[in-house]
Amino acid sequence: MPSRSTEVQVRPGTEADLDALTTLYNHYVRETAVTFDTAVLTPMERRPWLLSHPEDGPHRLLVATDADSRHILGYATSGPHRPKAAYAPSVETSVYLAPDATGRGVGTLLYDALFAALAKEDVHRAFAGITQPNEASTRLHERFGFRHLGTFGEVGRKFGRYWDVAWYQKDLASG
Repeated sequence: MPSRSTEVQVRPGTEADLDALTTLYNHYVRETAVTFDTAVLTPMERRPWLLSHPEDGPHRLLVATDADSRHILGYATSGPHRPKAAYAPSVETSVYLAPDATGRGVGTLLYDALFAALAKEDVHRAFAGITQPNEASTRLHERFGFRHLGTFGEVGRKFGRYWDVAWYQKDLASG
């Protein structure tokens, strides 16, 4: 397990990261209600998602790696909020951390880098849906200026139970 003192680097995700990113995501598919995917994905099934996040523009994929081992500690994304054209200035953001990287500030580093990149783009609002309960994610989003908009009650079913999703909004630009 990486130590707290190990330097963390944040960089754009690349196709070379696909296997590791898929493995990390599948942990959340199998073990948690954080994602509402219910079946694990193969790297080839996950590839279109990766390719939808170029190195520039409003839809980004940033990965955090352990500088010594290049082990992926987590990733943050911004993607389309909704598919219709008028929604283009809005993005939905998320952070996923490797189980051995939680509590180390990696999510904060990822969001710092993501929002710095988005500041240069034509993005007006960021939204995040957080399956409840998830105190760590709620704290992270509130620390970055997200405010609670409302909660969709029992909107998803996974592991034989219903889950609520709290929706948060962050103002990014005034234009």
